[in-house]
Amino acid sequence: MMPYGSSWQEELNVLIEALPPRVAVAAQRLSQERGDLLEIVLDLGREPEARFTDGEVILDAVQVTHHDLEYVTERVGDFGDDNRAGIERTLHRISAIRNRAGTVVGLTCRVGRAVTGTIDIIKDIVVNGQSILLLGPPGIGKTTMLRECARVLSDECSKRVVIVDTSNEIGGDGDIPHAGIGRSRRMQVRTPPEQHAVMIEAVENHMPQVIVIDEIGTALEAMAARTIAERGVQLVGTAHGSNLDNLLVNPTLNDLLGGIQTVTLSDEEARRRGTQKSVLERKAPPTFDVLIEIQERDRVVVHMPLDETVDEALRGRMKPPQLRLRGEDGEIVSRIDTSAPPPAAFEPSPFAGAGRRRSRERHRRGFDVEEYMQQRARDTSWEGAGVPHPGGRALQPLAVFPYGVSRTYLEQSVRELQVPVRIQHNVDDADMVLTLKNYYRRKDSPVRSAEATGIPIQVLRSNTVAQIKGALARVYGVEEVDPTETALEEALEAVERARQTTSDVELAPQNSYVRRLQHQLVERHDMSARSTGNEPNRRLVILGAEE
Repeated sequence: MMPYGSSWQEELNVLIEALPPRVAVAAQRLSQERGDLLEIVLDLGREPEARFTDGEVILDAVQVTHHDLEYVTERVGDFGDDNRAGIERTLHRISAIRNRAGTVVGLTCRVGRAVTGTIDIIKDIVVNGQSILLLGPPGIGKTTMLRECARVLSDECSKRVVIVDTSNEIGGDGDIPHAGIGRSRRMQVRTPPEQHAVMIEAVENHMPQVIVIDEIGTALEAMAARTIAERGVQLVGTAHGSNLDNLLVNPTLNDLLGGIQTVTLSDEEARRRGTQKSVLERKAPPTFDVLIEIQERDRVVVHMPLDETVDEALRGRMKPPQLRLRGEDGEIVSRIDTSAPPPAAFEPSPFAGAGRRRSRERHRRGFDVEEYMQQRARDTSWEGAGVPHPGGRALQPLAVFPYGVSRTYLEQSVRELQVPVRIQHNVDDADMVLTLKNYYRRKDSPVRSAEATGIPIQVLRSNTVAQIKGALARVYGVEEVDPTETALEEALEAVERARQTTSDVELAPQNSYVRRLQHQLVERHDMSARSTGNEPNRRLVILGAEE
């Protein structure tokens, strides 16, 4: 893979020239030495920082001032409602952080590259006319792949491609789009809330064969995407998330998978299927034909056909996806991923039937979740003796159905608290429901079903790890473990090990804030470290002392 066109260095120079002179000199030198510059970060009162694929570097010892920030904002385009700006005829993105008065106090200057060859790993799917949803966390390369999809479809397949470009990330800033999108046409969006309307306008006014859209994130945009697909237009889009499960439990975006509804079966049909009478089913065909999870830049998981994958997931089973890898020699390797999914993913709880019976009894007697867990701890009829916990007592597994709550956050909370949780996809298989306040007030189908059968519902104020951990800690009666303290203790132990063995020591993945604290701890002990990997698996490697 390589940057598109021979003028990429010139485009990079345009961004560097927009930086304060003292920062620009250091950034220019580092970019020539390393070549993998991702972002320049300027925060008021802090040293300017350059971010690379394997770590961060301080560019200058002098802290950033208001004058430095004004210097940059005067040399880039206008900021939109989403606090993003660009530089004309380039793909660079400048994002602003403002204080309450609206003054810019921080800038993230992301280096934009049009890279050819990024979709070689999925090119056969792109060119055959199927609608594709690219799924992955921020920074994994979704927009870069989306831009290359537009170029291939317009130039190599000679299709009429229209890009709905909300933040000018796909086609660049200015009225003339970047050459990286080929002959695709680009429609700019005046403000993010209007994205869905521009999507429909593109279909109605410009006769496209392909619509390309970045970051589908609202119910209106999901509805517009369905409308486009129903009109026979190929749709290539992206959404934030790590895997299929994120969409299944997301009430806003699961319409992209066809929507999910609770259906009550007749006694005869339930016996024939071997299921409970209340089951989850798709409302309609999925908007997209193929879902592609981008795990790394050279590693993707392909779910196709998507309708069969969703149906199997709703029945508590996993249809083996296709794993595609790009080897070191550039060769594309494709195989069916037969590795077993995590036990909590689709496996029905062995306590489901008993859980529902206890739930109904608890509902009649008015027990709360804490009392329920105490009862389970005393009840010898439950299978197994419980799972040992660092607190010194055995904990019984609990089947949890997250509705509107991030599965990734729930899994992180379970790991950090070290409690035995089975994550369910069917509310009838759950011993407890985790949901947010607004979804509980709406009384969606899963909430009504849980209340009807007496399944306890834990209502969270916000979709955060802290809220989820707090709920689980209350239910299990355990103390919350501070993950930051644990991460720093791990870093301290690794420093000693690296010193003794003179070899590199790799730490567990952490968020950027914790990694920064680990960096500072390592530096205080006169050692060096670098960050490696992609979010959310980015981590520190402590470099062994030289002999």
